[in-house]
Amino acid sequence: MTGTSDADASVAPRRTSPPIIAVDAMGGDNAPEDIVEGAVMAVRELGLRVVLVGRRTQIAGLLTRHDALRDIPVVHAEDSLAMHEGALASWRRPRSSAAVACRLIRRGDADALVSAGSTGGIVATSTVRLRTQHGVLRPALAVTLPTGETPTIMVDSGANADAKPEMLVQFAHLGCAYAQTAFKVQRPRVGLLTIGSEPGKGNKLVRRTAELLAAAAEDSTVMDYRGNIEGHDLLARKVDVIVTDGHTGNVALKTVEGTASFAMDAVRTALTSSMAAKAGALLQRKALRALRESLDSETYGGAALLGLNGTVVIAHGDSRARGIAHACRLAHDLAAGDIGEHVRRRLHTRPTGWLHRLAQSEGPAENR
Repeated sequence: MTGTSDADASVAPRRTSPPIIAVDAMGGDNAPEDIVEGAVMAVRELGLRVVLVGRRTQIAGLLTRHDALRDIPVVHAEDSLAMHEGALASWRRPRSSAAVACRLIRRGDADALVSAGSTGGIVATSTVRLRTQHGVLRPALAVTLPTGETPTIMVDSGANADAKPEMLVQFAHLGCAYAQTAFKVQRPRVGLLTIGSEPGKGNKLVRRTAELLAAAAEDSTVMDYRGNIEGHDLLARKVDVIVTDGHTGNVALKTVEGTASFAMDAVRTALTSSMAAKAGALLQRKALRALRESLDSETYGGAALLGLNGTVVIAHGDSRARGIAHACRLAHDLAAGDIGEHVRRRLHTRPTGWLHRLAQSEGPAENR
């Protein structure tokens, strides 16, 4: 995507001080009240540096309510992306709070963006205004799945419904960079999501991707490719990074979230079905609380949009204050860990460099 000048697209050098998180105060179903409260939690409870972007008067009133007007600066933005708006919103609303937050990153006044706004709108806006890193074919959304102490990362979860094999191989490298930065996994295990664990299973996209991933892994000391995995392996912790296209990944993600919600409702019903069950639940309340938190999507902060010249975290649209605070922490960790540099180093290795040249030789992705 294009639409900004070369000067606008440039990003200031990474600061040595703690990252500043630009929070889109107007994005999300519960904006701006819960977004502002979440930002306050991020500052007071997590010790993060945050700036709120949105309608100054409205945000200032909410900060006053939390006695935090002096703690969090506000950058005015007169417009915002509606939750129903998609990719075209990046062109229609150049003065939206998300666009202004991206401008702060470009100028070096912020290091990351957090928004609970429309996924399509945020992906398009941040891609247009921050641009993809050199060599990246398409940015990808990475989400963490609840698989214990070290979550499993799934890439792509919705940014690219139509993908090419070369893109999926890059998604694997983006996911590995995420695993190394956020969870200190030195040599991430990578699996390709398809309909069978045996080699050769899946459609043309999956089969060709499997060939390229196997070739890339042969020359890589930082990727451990484990082959195909199936849907029932999503939470089995068999791999650290799951690679798929955005269409399949989004369906898989929503299925996992719906199943987790159903399971928790079923457990809650069972534990309140009788006095004996209630007594047992009381004795196990600590373990049950930990289970609920591990299955709560807000605990993980949302999805990281990888491959851009700047850190972007997209929180769930219905995020409450706690979810926004967790999203800010994720953005902080990725920016502080210099996720962009991890991606850049990977893109200059032999496998990905070869893949990028191959993609360029075949012409634009839209024509292939």
